Amino acid sequence: MKTFIKVIEIWIPDKERTQLEFGSGLYGELTDFKNASERQHFAYDEGLPGKAWAAGHPLVLSRFEHSYFKRIAEAKKAGLTCGIAMPIFSGDFLLAVVVFLCGNDEEQAGAIEVWRNEGATENTLRVLDGYYGALEQFEKMSRQLVIPKGHGIPGTAWDSGMPVLVEDIGRVVEYARSADAQKAEIGTGLGIPFIQGDKQAYVITFLSAKATPIAKRIQIWIPDAERGQLVCRQSYSKNSNNLAEIFETLTVNKGDGALGRVWLTGMPSISGNQESAYNAELDDLSSMLAIPVIEQGQLKAIVSFLF
Repeated sequence: MKTFIKVIEIWIPDKERTQLEFGSGLYGELTDFKNASERQHFAYDEGLPGKAWAAGHPLVLSRFEHSYFKRIAEAKKAGLTCGIAMPIFSGDFLLAVVVFLCGNDEEQAGAIEVWRNEGATENTLRVLDGYYGALEQFEKMSRQLVIPKGHGIPGTAWDSGMPVLVEDIGRVVEYARSADAQKAEIGTGLGIPFIQGDKQAYVITFLSAKATPIAKRIQIWIPDAERGQLVCRQSYSKNSNNLAEIFETLTVNKGDGALGRVWLTGMPSISGNQESAYNAELDDLSSMLAIPVIEQGQLKAIVSFLF
């Protein structure tokens, strides 16, 4: 099964915390690009990870050619044409930058978007930028759309300050793009909020098409009421409809396993299939990306992508 995202990287501050160095990554068969990437460093405001660090919010670089991207030749050879960078902050301090790289393939359908409001007085969101693969009509419509706070996936994520996962978007009447999503065969949507104080809000959305899904499984984990354990709030699996029932009794202690380590450290994580507790033998999974959602220095949720 093809996936929409070709490469995932985590870049972390070095010992002096003045540059970003390679932390971990998922590259599939793109070994040459992996080898070139592991040797890279990015200063503040340099390259895609450094630009996201300096901007302080998610960024989309829809084309690498003639851009600030530092690995243009290697990316072209690997068939990679665009990237999305998601910085993880605790207050003013950067913990890591997660980078998603995609290829410009005619068969690639799906979208990754960054939405933002226009300031403290603006209660609507517009697309800052996005990557839509082959979905040209869906892209055109999305870039013209204005979504009020509390509506749709981006508006709900902004209003709640929590990740939002919606399945069967085409059948959800209140979703602003349900009819267009159905035509584009987009089935699942995920919104992750990125709130900067009371004034500026960003939401990164992942829209997954059936042919080239964002991931085989997506899950949202949150601390329980006592903040003693993580519980699975929502689950989506391409291959299973009863995933929620399987995971509703599973809990994770702080520090245990990949998810517990993300809660303990606040750092995003890429792990292998040794995390059998989250596998449940439902999918042929080989790796997991876990991203923390942090607000005012406190963990609100962890979003996991399993591939």
